Amino acid sequence: MAYRYASNPGDAEDIAQDALLRAWRRRSTLRDSGSRNQWLAAIVRNEAFRQHSRVRPDLTEKIELREGAEDERVLAAVELADLHAALAGLNERDRRLLEMKYEEDLTQATIARRLGIPEGTVKVRLHRARNKLRLLYAGASATG
Repeated sequence: MAYRYASNPGDAEDIAQDALLRAWRRRSTLRDSGSRNQWLAAIVRNEAFRQHSRVRPDLTEKIELREGAEDERVLAAVELADLHAALAGLNERDRRLLEMKYEEDLTQATIARRLGIPEGTVKVRLHRARNKLRLLYAGASATG
């Protein structure tokens, strides 16, 4: 009987279970044992209406969010691997220059003092190293 009110077998089972539980708890309200089927049918119908009126969370949003986060982690790992491959393609001088700038967060003036070269030279070398890295990264991304 619950299948009439449900959109799927799981909902029908929930309605039937809740209706039987309610009928058991309220069995003292049955006045005429001859009308037991109608009494039970009314309980099932009312339970189905209760079931449909309950607000249920949409689980697909959570699933999509979780899957999206997993996709982002995979993408980040791939991008990081591509970046490491591109960095490995640079010569030692360019790699060290980029490390000083981006990992150690040093200014161009500080890098120039550490390396004992003019600040303008640091500026030019950083520019060239970034361009080389950009090209190597684009190549690594295209092949990966």
